[in-house]
Amino acid sequence: MGLPVPAILRQAKLPAMLPVSPDTWLTTAQYFALWRAVEAVSSDPAVGLRMMAETDVSVHPPATISAFFARDYRDGLRRLARFKRLCTPEELTASEGDGECRISVRWLHTDDPEPDFAADITFAAVLELGRRGTGRDIAPLRVEMTRAGPVSAAHQAYFNAPVRTGAGHNAIILRLSDLDLPFAAHNPELLTMLDPSLTASLSEVDAQVSLTDQVKRLIKRRIASGKPDIVEIAREFGMSERTLQRRITEQGSSYRDLLDEARREMSRHLLSDAQNGIEGIAFLMGFQDARSFYRAFRAWEGVTPAQWRTLNGDPKR
Repeated sequence: MGLPVPAILRQAKLPAMLPVSPDTWLTTAQYFALWRAVEAVSSDPAVGLRMMAETDVSVHPPATISAFFARDYRDGLRRLARFKRLCTPEELTASEGDGECRISVRWLHTDDPEPDFAADITFAAVLELGRRGTGRDIAPLRVEMTRAGPVSAAHQAYFNAPVRTGAGHNAIILRLSDLDLPFAAHNPELLTMLDPSLTASLSEVDAQVSLTDQVKRLIKRRIASGKPDIVEIAREFGMSERTLQRRITEQGSSYRDLLDEARREMSRHLLSDAQNGIEGIAFLMGFQDARSFYRAFRAWEGVTPAQWRTLNGDPKR
């Protein structure tokens, strides 16, 4: 799009080497900062729409390219919603009724508002999928945006539909009848090859970056400086305490359980090193004294810390 990458990275406060590090992952907060930087550096208010409209399908990642070979627009949207999480932790939802389909996005690990340019990317991804797949110039019934003020003429021309700003949520509303339009490039053989690999990758992502695992990782990082407070952990995710509690509960756990699990795992790790004294470990784990640590450890493992060391081959007590 002709934008200076170094300037965008500086604006977003991201590492200068980011573009040449293929293994680098961004947090949601960093991803949002990147899009706000694009908005700040660009003089084109519709650059997000242009990015999608001018990108060839062949350069899409496997996570999204499968949608273009779907049976019809509805099947393509279903595939886009399912596999998009391999790229970004966002939940694409579609609700049908009264002749229309309302598509909205919920970001899984933050309460921060979605940047306007990121919303443009999502809207354009949905429309480009339908337009390229069906070969028709599909226009939504309407578009709802959280941004303030009127949108640009480029937005109006691209959507060719009423656009309402100042809405409570970003959403794009399609004609229900458009979802039945067939895709010209439907390729069931290719989908048969792609689907198992994408499904396996999605399972790996869910297992590796679950919210509970991320919370435990942050707890471990903060344990040594005192008992990690859920308010501080929630702030790291850009969430409210209530939202974090709810998300943890949805995954079948609680913050207290995760705190105990983090302490238990770290205690076992520290005890496995003979150089770490038990009283020192108790202090690092945030216990008031060694006696409290002994009680907690016995509840976790059924033995005292000293006995655990003996059972695990460390003669030091």
